[in-house]
Amino acid sequence: MKNKYSILLLITLLFSATAFAAGKPTETLAVDAVSNDTATSLPAIRELRAMGSVGLDALFTRYAADIDRFVKTGNATADWKRIAAALDTVAMQKDAYTAHLYWYTDLEAAKVAAKAKNKPILTLRLLGNLNEEFSCANSRLFRAILYSNAGVSKYLRDNYILHWKSVRPAPRITIDFGDGRKIERTITGNSIHYVIDANGSVIDAIPGLYNPATFLKYITKSNEINKSVQQLPLAEQNRALLKYRKDGFEAIVAERKKTIETAGVQMTETKTGSLAILAAPIAVAKMIVVDEYSILRVYDDFAKFEQSVNYDDWNKLASVYSANNALDANSIAMIRRQNAKTGLSEAEFKGLFAKLNSFLALDTTRNDFLFHTKLYEWLNRDRPGDLESLNAQVYDKIFQTPNSDKWLGLYSTDVYTALDGNGIIK
Repeated sequence: MKNKYSILLLITLLFSATAFAAGKPTETLAVDAVSNDTATSLPAIRELRAMGSVGLDALFTRYAADIDRFVKTGNATADWKRIAAALDTVAMQKDAYTAHLYWYTDLEAAKVAAKAKNKPILTLRLLGNLNEEFSCANSRLFRAILYSNAGVSKYLRDNYILHWKSVRPAPRITIDFGDGRKIERTITGNSIHYVIDANGSVIDAIPGLYNPATFLKYITKSNEINKSVQQLPLAEQNRALLKYRKDGFEAIVAERKKTIETAGVQMTETKTGSLAILAAPIAVAKMIVVDEYSILRVYDDFAKFEQSVNYDDWNKLASVYSANNALDANSIAMIRRQNAKTGLSEAEFKGLFAKLNSFLALDTTRNDFLFHTKLYEWLNRDRPGDLESLNAQVYDKIFQTPNSDKWLGLYSTDVYTALDGNGIIK
C-alpha cells in the first residue's frame, strides 16, 4: 500500500509539472523568466518555481553558457543579473548558480515530495532568508562552502528533498565612516540542519557550520540509515534510530578523547562547564527505567572540563580533530568572485583562506564536541516528536538566542549608552 501511495504521488507531481508546461513549453518559460518586462518575467518565474526542480533544471539548461561565462569571468552584466535573479527565485537560494539546489519553503509540500521520491528531507533553520544576501552568517557560509561544493551539492540533489524556514529576521548593522564609506553586516544568529524522514521524524541534527567533508559524512550516514530503517518492521524502526544516534554519540566521544591526547591539551576539571545544558544531570530513577540507547549523557563528562579550554587549546584540538577542511575549486572560485571588487592581493587572499580554514576547523570541532553530542542526548532521551519544539529548545539552550529575547542579547536594560532612548530607534 505504501509503494502504491508513493507511485500515485509521483504521478501527481509529474502531471502537475506537465500541466504547467502545457500552457508554455519550459524553454519558453525559461526565456520569459529573464525578460526586461516584469509582466512577462514574474508569471514565468512563478510557473517555473511551481514546477519544482524541473523548473530549476529548465533555467540551468537554457542558461548553461551564461552561467559558465559568469563563473569564469565574474562579469555581472545586466543580462546576468536577470538570469541570477530568476535562478535565485526559482531555487529560493541566493547564488543558486553555484549549487543547482531546489529548496521548498513549505514543509508539508516537502514531505509530499519526499514520500513520492522516497527520500529524506534536509530542513535548514536560519535567521533571515536563504534567498537573500543578508541571511545570518552561518547560512551565508553554507551557501559559499557547503552548497557550492560539487560533491555536497550533487549528493543533496540525488538523495534529499531540501527545505528551509526562517526562525526570525537576521539583525543587521551599518557602520558609517562619515566620508561616504560604509560597512554592512549581520550580527549574531546561528543555523542548524535537521535530517527528517518523509513523515517529519528527526533522524539527526547537525548544528552550525562544518567543513564539507564532515557535513557530507553526516548527510550520507543519515540518508543510509533512513533507507535501512524503511526495510525494518515498524516496531523495530525507532530502536534502530536510537542505536544509530548512540553509535554517532560514542564515535564523537571516542574521537574527542583521542584528539585531546594527541593534541596534548591539559584538561582541568571545574565545578561546572561554561554551558549549563552540558552539565545538566539525569535523575537516577530515570536512568534505571530507560533502555541503553537513551542514557547518553551519563557516558559524557566533557562539561566539567569545557570551561578551562581556552582559545589556543581549542585551535590545537581543531588542528587534530578537523584536519581536512579543504574547500573545493567551486567554493574557492565563488569566494574569489565575491571579493573581486575589494582589490585583495594574492597574499591577502592567502591570508583570507588560511583564516577561513582555521575557522572551519574550530567550528567543526566545537560543534561536535559540545553540541552534536547534546543533540543526540536530547533526541534519544527526550525523543521530541515535534520538530518545532526541538528547534525552539536548540535556539534557546544551545544557540543562546531564545524567542523570549526579542533583542537577541544585543540590548540590556542595565547598560547605559549615554544616547537618547539608550540607542533604540524603534
